[in-house]
Amino acid sequence: MSLVELLARKRAVIFDLFHTLTALEAITGDTRPLTHVMLGVDRNAWDQQLLERSRERLIGLKTDPYAIIRDMARALDPSIPEELIRRATDNRLGRFATSLQQMPLEAQDAVRALKRSGRRIGLISNADVMEMAAWADCPIRDQFDSTLFSCEVGCAKPEPEIYRRSLRELGVSPAEAVFVGDGGSRELRAARELGITTILYAGIIRKYSPEQSPPGCPTLNSSPTPRRVGAAGNKLPSGLRSPRPSAHGQR
Repeated sequence: MSLVELLARKRAVIFDLFHTLTALEAITGDTRPLTHVMLGVDRNAWDQQLLERSRERLIGLKTDPYAIIRDMARALDPSIPEELIRRATDNRLGRFATSLQQMPLEAQDAVRALKRSGRRIGLISNADVMEMAAWADCPIRDQFDSTLFSCEVGCAKPEPEIYRRSLRELGVSPAEAVFVGDGGSRELRAARELGITTILYAGIIRKYSPEQSPPGCPTLNSSPTPRRVGAAGNKLPSGLRSPRPSAHGQR
């Protein structure tokens, strides 16, 4: 089954946001430094703080941007000065805002094409308050029939409830939906376990961080068993071409 045929059989398409539809790396000409660089901490250690040790920010229990960055930064280096933390916080807010305001056109085109085709469109994003603060400025925000940010709903991928809530808001069953994401936070496995078909897509990472996108993996995962689908003849909406996996699946 081609991806076009697969999407034609589904009533709803649910997207991940960061590193699927947009990414900090995707903004042309943005030379602002990464947060870990500003703070002078190891990237792997910083990623660990973001992905494994800061659940409170993701589910909305922490809502002060400065406090979020301060607590993660000082867990790695208690000597980091307050002024540097404040500058890093403002920088991070600005970079995430730009990634939403200037979402790559191929991603915008893909979402709009699916919407025009009659699909219900959903969004599920693990994001804290600063990462989604500029969502109102995203040029395709009105294309989504359901928009769930973890910090607003109190749960995060891969927890089943955030997928179930999306399905309820879209008015579809798991079998009628497909989830498109880069694979971070075990999001694809969790969706498949609920009976949602999944498409592994990391075009953003492949384009802007190719060193983090290994080639040669199955392009389509279909519940319950992943299957490979050849790309030949697949005329997909721009932005859903040649999906590949992410090495890390996070920003």
